[in-house]
Amino acid sequence: MVGLLHLSSVHHPFLTMSASFLKKSWTVYIVLCANGSLYTGITNNLASRIADHNAGKGAKYTAAFGPVELVWKKRKKDRSAASILEAAIKKLSRKEKDALIATE
Repeated sequence: MVGLLHLSSVHHPFLTMSASFLKKSWTVYIVLCANGSLYTGITNNLASRIADHNAGKGAKYTAAFGPVELVWKKRKKDRSAASILEAAIKKLSRKEKDALIATE
């Protein structure tokens, strides 16, 4: 008779990862474009996203006004929280965004 297989006895990377690892954190970021303007976005891989922006593969805006320099970032627990913060930042005036960046 074959015994039941218990998941605790299976050693597979996907089964042994913690739940917190499976939930990717998101980053809200602001970059300074070459023309002096600011661009705000979200990503779950900041280094890759900045590289994409500088390679002209990011947003159409940064492709037109790049290269970019990261000037501010804040990690959030999930995409929803990041999107809410991104929307709030996009509503700020330039002066308010500059003040936010200065606090970093």
